[in-house]
Amino acid sequence: MSMRERPAMTIDEAIRRRRSVRGFLPDEVPEATLREVFELAQWSPSNCNVQPWTPHVVSGEALKQLRAALVAAGMRDEPIKPDWPADGKFTGIYRERQVDAAQKLYGAMGVERSDVVGRKMAYIRNHAFFDAPHAVLIFMPTPFDTREAADIGMYAQTLMLALTARGIASCAQGALGLFPEIIREQLGIPRNYKLLFGVSFGYEDRSIKANAARVGRADIGDAVRFHR
Repeated sequence: MSMRERPAMTIDEAIRRRRSVRGFLPDEVPEATLREVFELAQWSPSNCNVQPWTPHVVSGEALKQLRAALVAAGMRDEPIKPDWPADGKFTGIYRERQVDAAQKLYGAMGVERSDVVGRKMAYIRNHAFFDAPHAVLIFMPTPFDTREAADIGMYAQTLMLALTARGIASCAQGALGLFPEIIREQLGIPRNYKLLFGVSFGYEDRSIKANAARVGRADIGDAVRFHR
């Protein structure tokens, strides 16, 4: 049985198997499956059930054009203009985890830290949706703010778990939120809808070196505080 024909896995399996995939095959996900996973994602929890997410699913020619525009912006080093602050710095253990993830990713790709051009080209692949056949750009209407953004994080996780359970890979990308004006213009989205991030998805291309990268998680003893 192929990955695409496998039955839905348990929630435990989906949680453990979901990971950021950075290289996709060109094969599109069947329309019926797309509708199925997005209908499931609608059951995500949200404060007062307001369901603040506004996802735009992009495929085919629309995605091709958007990819070209974002890659061009990245290649010419256009200044980023995100709707939400993207200049925060990690410190302490959070910085250590960030460095570890970068080392594992670039190590899998064989890109040295001193290879400035190689690192830039690897980063530009974010703007190319890692060649995925689909992407969902998740917007939030004003005046929603931090609390509703947390709801949208739960929506995205629900969506990615539903994809994973069907053998469909994904990558949540903050980088897709760096040029919201380009995306709004390309997709005809009003300015009062603010872009948080995007998720590229499709079937994993196992020949892509970046997909060999693996990162761990903090031990529960270091991450969770139990109070009784």
